[in-house]
Amino acid sequence: MSPQRASALVLEEPRRLQERELPLPEITEDTGVLRVEACGLCGTDHEQFTGHLPAGFSFVPGHEIVGTVEEVGSVAAARWGVQAGDRVAVEVFQSCGECPPCQAGEYRRCARHGLADMFGFVDVDRAPGLWGGYATHLHLPPDTLLLPVPAGIDPVLATVFNPLGAGIRWGVEVPGMQPGEVVAVLGPGIRGLCVASAAKQAGAGFVMVTGLGARDRGRLALAQEFGADLAVDVADTDPAGALHDATGGLADVVVDVTARAPGALAQAVSLARPGGRIVVAGTRGSMDTPGFVPDLIVYKELHIMGALGVDAPAYRRAFDLLAAGTYPFAALPRRVEPLDAGRVGSLLSTMAGEGDAEPPVHAVVVP
Repeated sequence: MSPQRASALVLEEPRRLQERELPLPEITEDTGVLRVEACGLCGTDHEQFTGHLPAGFSFVPGHEIVGTVEEVGSVAAARWGVQAGDRVAVEVFQSCGECPPCQAGEYRRCARHGLADMFGFVDVDRAPGLWGGYATHLHLPPDTLLLPVPAGIDPVLATVFNPLGAGIRWGVEVPGMQPGEVVAVLGPGIRGLCVASAAKQAGAGFVMVTGLGARDRGRLALAQEFGADLAVDVADTDPAGALHDATGGLADVVVDVTARAPGALAQAVSLARPGGRIVVAGTRGSMDTPGFVPDLIVYKELHIMGALGVDAPAYRRAFDLLAAGTYPFAALPRRVEPLDAGRVGSLLSTMAGEGDAEPPVHAVVVP
């Protein structure tokens, strides 16, 4: 029997996480409840916390969710292919399965849900309130998408399914990367390392990862373990020149996963070969694009693509890659915190680059 109430952290306003108890919902034939075991943190989390991504309402954050199905209705169990006790990961987006975008597999644009129903960003006053991973339990409504977690992968490591799925989609699928191609990855955070490993796993001939200054030095040192052939600190090295020296040319594919780095777009354009593809998956955080010359898009006939989210097939491939153990994701520098408002708030501040502590590559909340 489940407890009647769940513990959760609610972001009531920027920098104000409050511990609350929320009632567990009544389970219907078409719904379920997940006992959260781990929730990974990403740039969205600390941007929500600091107010760079304001909500205008209180909510339970957290969208990289792994847990065990605690209760599930018979209709939902048949639809999801799960039973109580199964360990699963939760897809960020919900899908009605009926509208044209969902039918096309683009359920990020679901007509019923879209971005408004993303887990980790729903008003806590919307019943039953348990819409995010910073909690002991998560409500599973009918249009939830669940992914089985392979046996032998512990919950903390399993949360890597989200950034690794992004690496597969953004680094391989969106640009149509082909074996032997040269790939440049801007940003050495966990998503950058995941893009590098996904590209190398898919047969990239050469992978370069870039970072900026002291904050990224340790991450650049890790890049080779995740498939990079070259790691470049753009604070003191021209990345296009370094790539040309190493390969004799420029990149077929450039993937920008930087956050709040307005100058990265100009670097992406300079790194791309004529006819190359650029995937922009990181947010600028600014209207400025210093050094960006739009005419170069014309002269080089570049293809620039935006990438917002991931999809279930990429997540499944991510779990396959995690289970294979090809890359040392288990050994990533990580910080794991319990469901404590002060400690999680401190972690989010550190991830936002505040204070002197070095941000972890991988951060996880474990209720």
